[in-house]
Amino acid sequence: MAITNTETRYGSISKGFHWLTALLILTLLPLGLIANWLPYETDAQLAQKAWLFSLHKTLGVSAFLVAVLRILWALSQAKPGLLNADKPAESFAAELVHWLLYAALVIVPLSGWISHAAAAGFAPIWWPFGQGLPLVPKSTGVEHVFGALHWIATKVLALSLALHIAGALKHHVIDRDATLRRMLPGEPVIGPLPAQTHSKTPVLAASLVWAMVIAAGSVMGTTGKDTARPDVALADVTSQWRVQDGSIAITVVQFGNEVSGSFVDWTAAIQFDETIPDGEVGHVTTTIAVPSLTLGSVTQQAMGADFFDAETYATAVYDGVIRHGIDGYEAAGTLTIKDRSVPLVMPFGLAVNGDVAEMRADLTLDRRDFGIGDNVGDEGSLAFAVKLAVKLTATRAPEE
Repeated sequence: MAITNTETRYGSISKGFHWLTALLILTLLPLGLIANWLPYETDAQLAQKAWLFSLHKTLGVSAFLVAVLRILWALSQAKPGLLNADKPAESFAAELVHWLLYAALVIVPLSGWISHAAAAGFAPIWWPFGQGLPLVPKSTGVEHVFGALHWIATKVLALSLALHIAGALKHHVIDRDATLRRMLPGEPVIGPLPAQTHSKTPVLAASLVWAMVIAAGSVMGTTGKDTARPDVALADVTSQWRVQDGSIAITVVQFGNEVSGSFVDWTAAIQFDETIPDGEVGHVTTTIAVPSLTLGSVTQQAMGADFFDAETYATAVYDGVIRHGIDGYEAAGTLTIKDRSVPLVMPFGLAVNGDVAEMRADLTLDRRDFGIGDNVGDEGSLAFAVKLAVKLTATRAPEE
């Protein structure tokens, strides 16, 4: 059997690429569905889900690389003519599905890869080259857009694949021609091909379909709303010091990998007098909208009943006095998450320059103190320690 293509036959390399691609697709589609459907309520379930997602992602990267090699090979080869080129409607459908599939082989795995690279989370790709991609930032927005595109593109891939298989069976069973057989081992007898037409209409139609898919993915990724994350309208607060900028960031360790995120929506009511030489110098109450947390690819998991239970407990509150500490200042009070209030002393660094103050605190909490992830008792799955980093810049409100 010849290695290269001819005007009527596929060579062995093209056949190899075809069947390797088919094997990867037919493995990846059910694997992705199963991984998504699996629960993650226990250590064992979480580990199994992560393992299947890692397998899915690793095979997805392999499928992308195979697709690129296949396309480069196809560009260097003659394209065997259609056996039904004398039937315009059938030949148009065949060419349309052909171009839809070729684009899907690139867009589906690449969109999933970009979404993975933009997120911080579990289920790493199994290879030694890192989890990031050049020019792809760690961004929830990027993750969501390409995640939505991956979801829609997968449906186009599945439909195109079904049409491709149906067409091949139609040729083999009904038409009884060599369309399917010439992609199998051996060299079947192929009669003279009908006159071939070379129209750009199928590739233009496929391009239009993919343009709509990409647009739909962009819209879905930017406007989609997770119904498991309720809106929380935090009340305005009266504060002697008004926060102008700041962040409350957390870092967890899942399967040995750090996953970082932050609470986007929070308020702080701060009373503070830097002129008091010792003892208590003020008070702080910080209210955090729990559903505003972004935590990479595990955000939805973090919102669940076994973790923050955002649907039931929409806010977390830290309330404490500000006082002189051993080295600088500290806040001493209680942190309430879910239905548990835990005493917490938080030393922090402070720089006051006139009416502007900059504060920074770094501490480590134990998630078990707040009933977060009680069902995950293995630190290999989810570490007990959670790093918390608070920083803000505040300005003194003018006296009335």
